[in-house]
Amino acid sequence: MSLLSTELTKQLGIEVPLICGAMYPCSNPELVAAASEAGGIGIIQPLSLVYVHGHEFRSGLALIKNLTSKPVGLNVVVEKSAKTYQERMQRYVDEAIAEGIRFFVTSLGNPRWVVDRAHAVGGLVYHDVTERKWALKGLDGGVDGLIAVNNRAGGHAGPAGAEELYQELADLGVPLVCAGGVGDESDFVRALNLGYAGVQMGTRFIAATECTASEDYKRAIVDAGEEDIVLTERVTGVPVSVIRTPYIAKVGTKAGPLARRMLKGRRTKHWMRMIYQLQSLWKLKRSSLRSFSYRDYLQAGKSVEGVTGVESVADIIGRFAAAASAHRAEAGS
Repeated sequence: MSLLSTELTKQLGIEVPLICGAMYPCSNPELVAAASEAGGIGIIQPLSLVYVHGHEFRSGLALIKNLTSKPVGLNVVVEKSAKTYQERMQRYVDEAIAEGIRFFVTSLGNPRWVVDRAHAVGGLVYHDVTERKWALKGLDGGVDGLIAVNNRAGGHAGPAGAEELYQELADLGVPLVCAGGVGDESDFVRALNLGYAGVQMGTRFIAATECTASEDYKRAIVDAGEEDIVLTERVTGVPVSVIRTPYIAKVGTKAGPLARRMLKGRRTKHWMRMIYQLQSLWKLKRSSLRSFSYRDYLQAGKSVEGVTGVESVADIIGRFAAAASAHRAEAGS
């Protein structure tokens, strides 16, 4: 059986079991469309589309549809927060469905309302998880698959390695997608041979020609090794993987005493996370779209180890697909 034929490719009608994960602020429309056009699937990050790249949401979807006729997905952060944010997310989902989007990737909360909307039109929802307890909650919410975020991921990395996390979730009866640590084709083949139905990559696609991140950001990813990736609590209040820069070394990676106290409170943790997010999103917006300085947070995962140059999305996906085609599935053999 070909490694390229998986439950993910069958469900989504794509050729390569590879997701270009949603990234704030790096998910520009051209990058999302290029991933889908090359045979994988690009995921729209709505806040990035609107507030970083300056598109009214529906016109941004139209731009992507003009660039590719193939399926794309939408990222929905479902964590409870301000009412206006929740209403905005619900509007984005409704407008995405109206424009024909049928694949959704949810995270950080109960995905039930997204599932209900998606399933009503024959859509699918996959949910980001870092461990079994969150997977069970996602399944209780009706999701169709799980994005298994391991300890080599960019963004909010999980505690377990890719193989350990697969073994932890494999009996749950839904497709699993490996997120974290995949920077080259050998990593891709290894994840599929473990039994994953697909792979989600973010860091590798920042160093792509279609990504509008600054050339300095791309060069930092190419130049970094996995030892240069550290976890910091000072971006969102939850550990986030970033490239170690002089600024990171200067400000440290731990939340301060007041922030830590607020993060432990049931009511105050959301306020503290919002403060961190506003600060970090401003920094990330500045750093990704121009040359960065020592003050910048540059999100990246340990997959930087396998990134050796800036390439087109078509070349990246084509190379990965060729490597998978050259192997036959070993999982369970």
